[in-house]
Amino acid sequence: MQTNLDKYKKDIKELLKKGEKLLSILTTNENLQKFRKDYEIWYSESLVLIKVVLPDRIEDFQRYYDQKGINSLKKYITYTPPRSEGIKVDFVYIPAEEVDYARVLFENQLGIVKAAQRRFESSLFDIKQIVQADLFDSELDAARELNKKGFVRGAGAIAGVVLEKHLSQVCENHKIKITKNKSTINDYNQAIKDNAIIERHDWRFIQRLADLRNLCNHDKKKEPKKEEIEELIAGVDKIMKTIL
Repeated sequence: MQTNLDKYKKDIKELLKKGEKLLSILTTNENLQKFRKDYEIWYSESLVLIKVVLPDRIEDFQRYYDQKGINSLKKYITYTPPRSEGIKVDFVYIPAEEVDYARVLFENQLGIVKAAQRRFESSLFDIKQIVQADLFDSELDAARELNKKGFVRGAGAIAGVVLEKHLSQVCENHKIKITKNKSTINDYNQAIKDNAIIERHDWRFIQRLADLRNLCNHDKKKEPKKEEIEELIAGVDKIMKTIL
């Protein structure tokens, strides 16, 4: 069975391979359309990994892509050449100095991804989050199995604990301090929303999951339904993969 650690190693290796290909096509203007298309995908995938593996470099990585008032990769890939009225332009030419500048910015981004790979190989790499993600996956699998067998409250309780632990880790990742001694899902949810880590729709979604969890732990008058716990487990799985 492939662990999350193995997955991240494989993903970074693929990102570096794709990055080297993108770097090679920056030697000419003729492949601008291909660079635009492939770079956007590469950037999005790299951003997710760096948030997990090298969170202290995430601002640098984003700044090379887009920084107000300064030339950036975003400006390069969205470049629109001037068009003469009534004349169709098939070939996009960008001055060589701008291509060179874009190459430097991209090399810096690629360097950050390489640093992320080295962190995996370093003995100083803290694998806590990777190991924890594997454990959370296993616990969610156990919750699914319990729910199938009719142990609805137990399944929901396990899923709720996983969600609470994950949100606690998100706060730790972003250096968000929680003052309460016994914090709840809603405490973590509010904190990451107040710090602009999540949007309002994510905040509402987590609130819904917290309500389902509370139904399993606190409300003894109403029995949670199997479908509600399926919703809870699927929701926790989604949050673990999208909010880091």
